[in-house]
Amino acid sequence: MSRILLGVTGGIAAYKACELTRLLVKAGHDVVPLVTAGARRFVAEETFLALARRPQNEDVYPHLTRADLLIVAPCTANTLAKLAHGLADNVLTEAALAHRGPILVAPAMNPRMWLHPSTRANVHTLRARGVELVGPDEGEMAEGEWGVGRLAEPVEIFARVEQLLAPGSLTGRRILITAGGTREPVDSVRFVGNRSSGRMGVALAEEARRRGAEVVLLAANLAVEAPQGVETIPTPTAESMRDAALALPDVDVLLLAAAVADYRPAASLPAKRPKDERSWTLELEPTEDIAKALGARKRPGQVLVAFGAEHGGQGLERKRAMLESKNADLVVFNDVGRSDIGFDSAENEVVLLTRDAEHIVPKASKARIAAAILNEVERLFS
Repeated sequence: MSRILLGVTGGIAAYKACELTRLLVKAGHDVVPLVTAGARRFVAEETFLALARRPQNEDVYPHLTRADLLIVAPCTANTLAKLAHGLADNVLTEAALAHRGPILVAPAMNPRMWLHPSTRANVHTLRARGVELVGPDEGEMAEGEWGVGRLAEPVEIFARVEQLLAPGSLTGRRILITAGGTREPVDSVRFVGNRSSGRMGVALAEEARRRGAEVVLLAANLAVEAPQGVETIPTPTAESMRDAALALPDVDVLLLAAAVADYRPAASLPAKRPKDERSWTLELEPTEDIAKALGARKRPGQVLVAFGAEHGGQGLERKRAMLESKNADLVVFNDVGRSDIGFDSAENEVVLLTRDAEHIVPKASKARIAAAILNEVERLFS
């Protein structure tokens, strides 16, 4: 049983913390609710004390004693700023300064507040200190707006808690992950590329690190921030990614989530080609197949995961063939023909293909998709 400090801050999403409290207590954890004055405007503190099975007249300072985990759910923009800057003006923020264990924060706020540069800077500061974030999710807000800012569902927060408290299931494993989209230079300013943001690969790197793995991330032009605590190597082109991947033979898992260009210009100009009235014809040549190259040298016990994007579900059969053609143990198929998942989206829906089974992972956040993929990797190890 773990001792958990559960901070609840002001906002309509405070009611969801009741369900989170129930899940934590049901799992056998000792939960100490730390309810701010703002949260008490929405849910009475007595509700949390009852759900946590704590006496009404308990000492108000038990939060300053040792705890295994501090959770803040929901975490408003105001409390997020306080945590980032070390302010301690209530029982929760005092606990945050005194706490010496892992911290899990579940933000919930208006989408425009979440996207404000001040909030983004505060998130960066907290992540740099090793604070874990879960959510926020995309959806409709209480005030009717739509965007990223909804509190992650209690079951998702609870699952992340269990991962943080459990012994790392991938401790001792070294994992190579590729992410992003390569850009093949046409001249000094132009390139042939794709719309991959790198979100899926970054989510995999974050999830693998949470599970205790040593992670090396080969990053190709990421549109999102690389995770903290992960060795990141810039690999902007297919050639640089291939060279870096082949130079790291001592890895247990290869997760090839990057969208590597299939073709590159046969010749690249050293300077910018000036615009004029003439047509410009480019000859493209195929890039080396990184997954195939790594599959050809795969050693016994090593797990190779290839990713395949197709426009429409008709490409699923081609992805099944990758199990043999790439010597892959797992192929992750996703349909980039849909506008609500895949490229430029915070969500995805994939089919996991192995030699003995295949199953659909329904549409979910890329963090959840990453967890499902790594669950399958762990099954392959076992």
